[in-house]
Amino acid sequence: MRSEQPLPGNPWPHDMVITLDDSSQALLQLLWLREAYDLPVVGDVPPPLTDTPARASRALSEDQRAQWTREWPRIWDAITRHTAIEHDPLLIERAMAAGIGSPERLELLQQMAGPSWLDAFGDDAFADPSYEEWGRRGFEAAMASHDRALKEQPERRDLAALVPAWERGLTTIVTIPCRGSFTRTLTPASLLVTNETRADSGAYRAALRSFVDLQH
Repeated sequence: MRSEQPLPGNPWPHDMVITLDDSSQALLQLLWLREAYDLPVVGDVPPPLTDTPARASRALSEDQRAQWTREWPRIWDAITRHTAIEHDPLLIERAMAAGIGSPERLELLQQMAGPSWLDAFGDDAFADPSYEEWGRRGFEAAMASHDRALKEQPERRDLAALVPAWERGLTTIVTIPCRGSFTRTLTPASLLVTNETRADSGAYRAALRSFVDLQH
């Protein structure tokens, strides 16, 4: 989101660029898996999903459940750290220039994709009707949200709170489809909030102010 050049009466700073990441597949997979497989994850983790998925049809052994529960927070931390990083745009060019099937290309592609549940456990967990149905509903909701008028976007609605956060270094806002509030500063340039926080003007302004306060 940005304004290409100064426009009379346009309050958006023309050089302010804010990236909204609201569809990280790695994060969405992890959030679905926690609830579909009823993993008793504890610690500094997000609240439940707004759209509760159906239980997965696959049964886990006690050892699998214990291992998945133990590994979930570690993978969550790794994914959020990667999601928040501003990556070198030349990585794509370097990957395309590398030979097809070469170790260099594979390494560069993995660097861009970042960590995921699949790295540790493969994709068997997601071969489930619950995941397909939940993903379809999420896609439809995202399309409806993206079609809203420009002036209705939360970043323009709450520009007065966004600009000070940007001036303090904010460039990326990561959102997750979870209930209530879960606001975390991931890096000096990125903020994580729930969709519900972003949709509520008062809550979103408070989240943006919290980012500014942490940069003092």
